[in-house]
Amino acid sequence: MVEVGLESTPARENWRKLMQDVVTHFPGHGTLFEERYLEGKAEGEAKGILRVLEVRGLAISDDVRARITTCTDLDRLHDWLDRSGTVERAEDLFVEGSPDS
Repeated sequence: MVEVGLESTPARENWRKLMQDVVTHFPGHGTLFEERYLEGKAEGEAKGILRVLEVRGLAISDDVRARITTCTDLDRLHDWLDRSGTVERAEDLFVEGSPDS
């Protein structure tokens, strides 16, 4: 919002330079930029999982869709994405006893 408010002033360019430096401080520092970046990655992974399941013609219940789209654990999402190409049912992503359940 700050950048938008600065419009096309010289202060906007200074702001952008400052923000470039801030972004380089993650991962691992818990900055707002890092949080938003990781949220975006998780959202993209979830969309990918759902897309694979849809293309394969598997039924996706509201519960499965909610579990996938609300997950923020990137490792789990990566595993689900890998498995989404081979499961027989969407629910099988969460089979008890598997490392992703």
